[in-house]
Amino acid sequence: MGAVTRRGTRVRAAPGKRRRPKRRARGLRGTLGVVLLAAAVPGGGFFWAGRKIAGTAAVLLSLGALGPLVWFAARDRQTVLLLVSDPVRLKAAAVMATIALVIWALVLVASYRAIRPSGQPRAQAFGGAVFVSVLCLVVAAPAVVAARYALVQADLVENVFQDNQSATTPQEPVTREDPWHGTERVNVLLLGGDGGIDRDGVRTDSMILASMDTRTGNTTTFSLPRNLMDAQFPENSPLHDLYPEGFAGEGDDGNWMLNAVYREVPLLHPGVLGRSDNEGADAIKMAVQGTLGVPVDYYLLINLAGFEKVVDAMGGVTVNINEPIPVGGNTDRGILPDYYLDPGPAQRLDGFRALWFARGRFGSTDYARMERQRCMVDAIITEARPLTLLRRYQALAAASKQIVRTDVPNTLLPALVDLASRMKQGRVRSVVFRPSAYFNSANPDFDWIRETVRKALKPPRRSSDTPASPSPTADPETAPGTPSPSASPTTDPGAAVPAEDSCGYAPVAADGGDSGEASTSLGN
Repeated sequence: MGAVTRRGTRVRAAPGKRRRPKRRARGLRGTLGVVLLAAAVPGGGFFWAGRKIAGTAAVLLSLGALGPLVWFAARDRQTVLLLVSDPVRLKAAAVMATIALVIWALVLVASYRAIRPSGQPRAQAFGGAVFVSVLCLVVAAPAVVAARYALVQADLVENVFQDNQSATTPQEPVTREDPWHGTERVNVLLLGGDGGIDRDGVRTDSMILASMDTRTGNTTTFSLPRNLMDAQFPENSPLHDLYPEGFAGEGDDGNWMLNAVYREVPLLHPGVLGRSDNEGADAIKMAVQGTLGVPVDYYLLINLAGFEKVVDAMGGVTVNINEPIPVGGNTDRGILPDYYLDPGPAQRLDGFRALWFARGRFGSTDYARMERQRCMVDAIITEARPLTLLRRYQALAAASKQIVRTDVPNTLLPALVDLASRMKQGRVRSVVFRPSAYFNSANPDFDWIRETVRKALKPPRRSSDTPASPSPTADPETAPGTPSPSASPTTDPGAAVPAEDSCGYAPVAADGGDSGEASTSLGN
């Protein structure tokens, strides 16, 4: 006997072999249930319907598209970081995600057509089609976002971290097994300057060296005053031959401050350090290295005028404000501030106010501003939560591409991102050089500066049986190099103190809270 078709035609089955009928769902509810199975398991709808060949093909196609993405996601952390730091891999991932999405949608639509009931009413057919379409859109959204993020990240890496030629970066090849070449610390100079990052004549009014322990992520930052005179250069640098006694010369003293090195050295001695895309950055790296006595491996320059865009992209930052902070104003010209940021704990600042928190100095000092800049760095580290960064990533990447310049090679990005994540979990200590009996920016004691740096990076171990000998408190009225007669036995210039002492909420007392110490603060 043969089977009878809908039109009544009998089809004779092959002798000795009975064909297995193909299954179809019953009613709209059953159809939607099988469609959900097909959406969750590639080929599941075909297998349910008894179409093994189509189901196997769907599985193979899905594995071919999703396999590489799943493989990368399941790998160790360094492999994932390698993916997000390589523009070629990122673009390939975006293409693979798009292909996987298209294949998934085609399989889902074909599964629906295979299992929907024959001769179903138009209303049910329309409902099923709408359900499948909505399901495709819902599942497509994350894939589209992932592909978009991959392309944005690739664009960021290509614009900021690729093809940066520097005369002062470490020359050892970067390897996955040992990206830091066995060194205990990597030192990155954080620079803030007014004007475009590619514009000549930028003054680096914010200079902070971040020294990170490559094993633990514990970090010590050193804030240098912009008006430091006679900046030193390493003895093996061509700049030391030009300025053996330090960065100094004839004319306006303002042209020989530390913040003028970035601008002046390329103008006075173009090409002196070798081929470079940013001679000013190479010069300021050498000046900070010679002054502090530690290597400076890389730099990161941020245009302060665009800094507010980054903070806005993060959704703001939270800081403690201990005294009124001027917004606008110019002390030299007698221009009053537009208004002040009011003191208070846990103040939420948008980009514009965060910028003035970091740079405002009307009626204040460069050193107070340096403290606030250090606190702003700590606030940004605290704010950089993975979920926040993911949610606002496109805005952050767009802002960073316009205002950031660096000589960090993209091959080092996986290790640097990994180190930054450990830095967030570790301790962050800070040294801010302030006027004191031990430090005078106009006539610096470089031996004392380097010893301070050495102690901060490798604090001496003290025996529990031997009490620590106190160091005098710095007195701003005392001549440099002369201990203050009114020294406090509890303050040690150059020693770290808890973060809440400088970045916590502790309004300045009426008798004054700025001792003028040339020492430090500690973050955690």
